[in-house]
Amino acid sequence: MKIIPAILTGDPKDLELKIRQAESFIDIAQIDIMDGKFVPSQSITAADLAKVKTKLFLEAHLMVECPLLEIIPFKQAGAKRIIFHYESKDNPAQVIKEIRKQGLEVGIAINPETTIEEVEPLLGKIAVLLLLSVNPGFYGSKFIPEVLDKSRLLAPKKRNYVIALDGGIKLDNILEIRNAGVEIACVGSEIFGKGEPKNNYLDLLKKVKEI
Repeated sequence: MKIIPAILTGDPKDLELKIRQAESFIDIAQIDIMDGKFVPSQSITAADLAKVKTKLFLEAHLMVECPLLEIIPFKQAGAKRIIFHYESKDNPAQVIKEIRKQGLEVGIAINPETTIEEVEPLLGKIAVLLLLSVNPGFYGSKFIPEVLDKSRLLAPKKRNYVIALDGGIKLDNILEIRNAGVEIACVGSEIFGKGEPKNNYLDLLKKVKEI
């Protein structure tokens, strides 16, 4: 299992701090983007991200109503992968087409209540399926274990995409998550919430390597 640090902040200075912290232990980071409409909270913008120069592979997790409007701005800001929500207002097939047109990797995120059957027709066109295991938009939200049933359903099947999980991932549940077939864990507060982010990341990495 791969662990990706997820950065959720509305403060441009905090964004740069967390990116610099991530650079000390990994080569990739997820930037959580919220518009205050799709979810109640608001975060930094593409313009804020563009001001931070980094060699990290950045994926933008767009928790926004209209992802089509954000693809080019986040490409220009340095994102190499765009993950958008199936539940957004834009047509998912159209969003996938536009992301690919811009030469970026495509991911679809689905909220806890969205079923695999709803997104199944799109799975052949993506690189990442991001399962939300919390109701999106807040650091430290409560983990919803039933979401792991989606991963258990998909994991045995031959796939062209990887299964990722985002939300409520902690040291005490990451083995259960790994054993459900999740290949990427996107972790926010357990890495950045307290203590030294690098040490928190290494603790999680050590845990997922347990037999």
